[in-house]
Amino acid sequence: MAAFVISLRLGGFPDINALHSSRWQAVPTLMTFAGMIDLVRCLGRRHNLHYASVLIFLYTGLMILAMSVFLFFFP
Repeated sequence: MAAFVISLRLGGFPDINALHSSRWQAVPTLMTFAGMIDLVRCLGRRHNLHYASVLIFLYTGLMILAMSVFLFFFP
């Protein structure tokens, strides 16, 4: 979530007139990608509640990654 907040701030989010694309938005994107890789290591082979929670966090990371890339290309 910190990477998403950082990406929003780098894009100038609170002020609608100051929305812009920044090259520094690649940093939160890389942070999110690294977090997702670290989270994949927690997946087990059995399908239980732990596995489901890790999948939910992976999907959340994927949505944050998509939003960071979207804000980078389309301010």
